[in-house]
Amino acid sequence: MPQVLVYSRGGNTRKLADAIAGELGVEAEDVKAASLDKGNGILFLGSGCYGGKPGKEMMDFIEANDFKARNIALFGSSASGQGKEMGIMEEALKQKGAKVQGKYESKGQFIWIVRRGHPNEEDIAGAMKFAKDMAKIG
Repeated sequence: MPQVLVYSRGGNTRKLADAIAGELGVEAEDVKAASLDKGNGILFLGSGCYGGKPGKEMMDFIEANDFKARNIALFGSSASGQGKEMGIMEEALKQKGAKVQGKYESKGQFIWIVRRGHPNEEDIAGAMKFAKDMAKIG
């Protein structure tokens, strides 16, 4: 069974997590209160980008868990839409033995001005397609 864990301060990445989880028939969980499912379904990890990095809570979760041979799908949102946070998460996960199978990045609204309206319907549809594609791997 897939698992969707997210860290989101402003709610942008949470919207993506809920779309991904809904597509998979599961509930998205806040990484601060989640435990790693020991099953072998694909694990979706998502974080917003804060100063070019993922949230500290997401990095603490990655550091505290074993991902050996685990299939991971990363997702995130940022004002730039460049996915810097996912690159950092990917490197940390690979060092812990994970297999990062794919990534999905969406632009996110920042301070109600930058990227206003994102993630939008197109971004949400992209997240749902990403979920379907990654679930085939997991």
